[in-house]
Amino acid sequence: MYDGPIQDLIAELSRLPGVGPKSAQRIAFFLLDSEIEDVKSLANAIIRAKETVKFCQTCFNATEDEVCRICRDSRRDRTKICVVEESKDIVAIERTREFRGVYHVLGGSISPIDNRGPADLHIRELVHRLEDGTVTEIILATNPNTEGEVTATYLARLLASLDLQISRLASGLPVGGDLEYADEITLGRAFEGRRVLNS
Repeated sequence: MYDGPIQDLIAELSRLPGVGPKSAQRIAFFLLDSEIEDVKSLANAIIRAKETVKFCQTCFNATEDEVCRICRDSRRDRTKICVVEESKDIVAIERTREFRGVYHVLGGSISPIDNRGPADLHIRELVHRLEDGTVTEIILATNPNTEGEVTATYLARLLASLDLQISRLASGLPVGGDLEYADEITLGRAFEGRRVLNS
């Protein structure tokens, strides 16, 4: 392989999700061939995002403010909460223009293999949001993979005793896929055809 800084750069890039060794090598050499100003601009953007982006105090969406723009929007329907795993899932759902409620970001999914259980997610905060009785429907929009299904099942059972309609996005999303990669039509149809988990 390579020596010194080049190998260090490739190793660091390989740690990014979805970036394998060959992709990391291509990105590393792209950066080495780039103008120093462009590389500094990228590095500064990463540092600035890391220093300024925080999580909404209400829903845990990524934001620069204490409360995200969706939670601040008085036009949103606060009787419906769509529960997602990550902030990037909100972007995918917002593109469909099918949902006008508010969100709750769990910060991941239940995954015993990754040593991540319910206590590691923002589930306690979700339950707290339901205490005032404003919310009438919870839409579970976790990813259609094993971890997402386990998380949705756990939440449905946890919230079953509350006077809520609990629904899950309908099929149409590929099993094993992630929401962020779904196109607007597929995701829109999944929202329209969501199924009720409790009756």
